[in-house]
Amino acid sequence: RNFFTKRTKELKPAVQSAPGWKLFGKVPPRENLPKDSKIIQQEYEARTGRMYKPPPPSARRKNIEFEPLSTTALILEDRPANLPAKSVEEALRHRQEYDEMVAEAKKREIKEAHKRKKIMRERFKQEESIASAMVIWVNEILPNWEGMRATRRVRELWWQGLPPSVRGKVWSLAVGNELNITPELYEIFLSRAKERWKSFSETSSENDIEDAGASVADREASLELIKLDISRTFPSLYIFQKGGPYHDLLHSVLGAYTCYRPDVGYVQGMSFIAAVLILNLEEADAFIAFANLLNKPCQLAFFRVDHSMMLKYFAAFEVFFEENLPKLFLHFKSYSLTPDIYLIDWIFTLYSKSLPLDLACRVWDVFCRDGEEFLFRTGLGILRLYEDILLQMDFIHIAQFLTKLPEDITSEKLFSCIAAIQMQNSNKKWAQVFASLMKDNKEGDKNHSPALKS
Repeated sequence: RNFFTKRTKELKPAVQSAPGWKLFGKVPPRENLPKDSKIIQQEYEARTGRMYKPPPPSARRKNIEFEPLSTTALILEDRPANLPAKSVEEALRHRQEYDEMVAEAKKREIKEAHKRKKIMRERFKQEESIASAMVIWVNEILPNWEGMRATRRVRELWWQGLPPSVRGKVWSLAVGNELNITPELYEIFLSRAKERWKSFSETSSENDIEDAGASVADREASLELIKLDISRTFPSLYIFQKGGPYHDLLHSVLGAYTCYRPDVGYVQGMSFIAAVLILNLEEADAFIAFANLLNKPCQLAFFRVDHSMMLKYFAAFEVFFEENLPKLFLHFKSYSLTPDIYLIDWIFTLYSKSLPLDLACRVWDVFCRDGEEFLFRTGLGILRLYEDILLQMDFIHIAQFLTKLPEDITSEKLFSCIAAIQMQNSNKKWAQVFASLMKDNKEGDKNHSPALKS
């Protein structure tokens, strides 16, 4: 009790001239200016009975050129006047620690600067390469397409990736137009699709729409399913979602195809293929390339869900899987992990959903050159790239990893792994292996037919 009374009496003169503290209520306004450091020092000496000794001149920092901009620099600051000063040894040690931290920070900055310069050099080099390649494609190759497309020089240039400015044109020429679709035919099926959209009742539930879409008798009803799937197409780009610049265009191409091929209808995964084509071609040309691309044997088998054909593709894939990556093949076998778990998504979207868009376009470049074989070769290239990681995983983690591949995958690493894949087994190439599987299947069907048994 006496303690607070005594303190109050002793400090009464000081409280009158300086702001005080109160448990409740407002603090009185400041009347005087802050105390000078010398006054604070005198009060400290009178209160403690100790004389303040400043540190030796060598320990103090002279000619301060800058204020501390971070906590790192604070170790060089002198202690407050009411605390004991640093010793010479401690000051020297702090100086050494500070110098080490500054040196480390400079090293990191230099390293990051070198990294940025390297990236810029690679980018400039890539841009120069694309520019020079574009001149060759525009002036030499495209005007003489039929005579030059199969030459070694063009195939090597093709492997390096097509310049974006000519990519759509080369894709159209490589895919071809065996179906003889014209822009006028596209307009006819587009108008039919628009009529179908108008005829649908706005009160139809999503369940009714899905049932209608699954009907084999009227696959054109899957037009409404397209609306549900477009918003999931490249969501990070925001250009195919409702209100985006390419939403209606993608809707039109998919709707026209659904009316053009009601036997196939709309299948999930088509939107990604159509979207990539729209980004590189005009509307009618994108539809023509889309229809012809989906008419290829491999795509037709998958989008029509032809189970027997799909199994043949998986079997052919496993032949080359075992040939190129025997350890990983046995690891997958031990977990009964079959190709359909990861290959279906890759093939359905032509890797446009699984890989970064620019890398997927490079895969499309060579796919248009080499056909379906390159799709499965790319799959083996991905497995080779991540072989060491996959060998350490179990069934669930492998399936999850291959469903969503790392985003930092680069074209250089992937294509070097693809180039290392040998699409040859016992002197048989992909087409020969697949043909032999088809032959064995036909012979098996004959042996099990009722006529032969009788």
